[in-house]
Amino acid sequence: MPSALPDGEPVPADGALPASALAGAADRPLGFYLHVPYCATRCGYCDFNTYTATELRGTGGLASRDNYAETLVDEIRLARKALGDDPRPVRTVFVGGGTPTLLAAGDLVRMLGAIREEFGLAPDAEVTTEANPESVDPAYLAELRAGGFNRISFGMQSARQHVLKVLDRTHTPGRPEACVAEARAAGFDHVNLDLIYGTPGESDDDWRASLDAAIGAGPDHVSAYALIVEEGTQLARRIRRGEVPMTDDDVHADRYLIAEEMLTGAGFSWYEVSNWATSEAGRCLHNELYWRGADWWGAGPGAHSHVGGVRWWNVKHPGAYAAALAEGRSPGAGREVLSSEDRRVERILLELRLLDGVPLDLLREEGLAAARRALSEGLLRPEPFEKGHAALTLRGRLLADAVVRDLVD
Repeated sequence: MPSALPDGEPVPADGALPASALAGAADRPLGFYLHVPYCATRCGYCDFNTYTATELRGTGGLASRDNYAETLVDEIRLARKALGDDPRPVRTVFVGGGTPTLLAAGDLVRMLGAIREEFGLAPDAEVTTEANPESVDPAYLAELRAGGFNRISFGMQSARQHVLKVLDRTHTPGRPEACVAEARAAGFDHVNLDLIYGTPGESDDDWRASLDAAIGAGPDHVSAYALIVEEGTQLARRIRRGEVPMTDDDVHADRYLIAEEMLTGAGFSWYEVSNWATSEAGRCLHNELYWRGADWWGAGPGAHSHVGGVRWWNVKHPGAYAAALAEGRSPGAGREVLSSEDRRVERILLELRLLDGVPLDLLREEGLAAARRALSEGLLRPEPFEKGHAALTLRGRLLADAVVRDLVD
């Protein structure tokens, strides 16, 4: 959830969508993203639309955590009106943040209940929440599971204390691994651990130790992301002052190769450049919905949505968000209607990151020529190419950004 919002045309006060957005909707899965913008502390690398209690002090009750669940439920009800008689049950729900588990478990269950009441949930719906390891306990997890959540994602980042300190993460090493066991005991079908590599001061051995700890905890999904130093963050300021070193791209590449080797050796398989699962059932269906350009409604401050080629985004501040809904208005800050070319390019950008790759028939003549060069250079896999898909090799994954730039021509 990036902190910056793009420009766009105004969103109607009632959130209404053009008829074109709902055309053919029955053939596309529908998901919900629910953004909880609160954090106990701000991590030094974070550029997401999140707020600590100190940052919200003096903004009034509208920005309070205490009544946030009801405010978000109001947007779910607005979504029901905007989508009209759309018959689709919701296939995936993902609660992210921020730290969703700073809210009471009952609040998260209430938000999910509103989606169930307004839209219905598919029989095999995937329902995920992110969680900070220090903000849950067995009773909290049991309440979430009883309320319909069946997947949980813990922010582990690293198993090394000195790495966590650079990231300003407050949980203690070992706690994320304990959370996996607690989630399993509560009955969660699927558990993810998020890792970050390339933190200043992290060594290859530190990264291997983090992977060892994550694998040993027994999740069925691991996400591993290269640290991106965003301008305006505390970490960017520390690097600029020379307090910590910047990690270069070669180190990122080495760490990625270590992750691939260790995760594959432990029975995980990659299905998206930064994501590995132990089985197809363990993959994150909600994220696949994003990567494949399906429909989702993003509720919450700064949340982005996409339905049928129409993309929009909400106002950022929790107070402004709550005020709009209290007045019966959409909290949308702006929107855009994507052209067929926009959608073609986005499909290439996102689907190339997937195991199956992107259909070659989406490429123009120059893009096809680039795909053939990439194949000859060992960046694309031969077998999928013969079946009409450009799909990355391991080396291609390391150079994915460069490959995709050539293919969109």
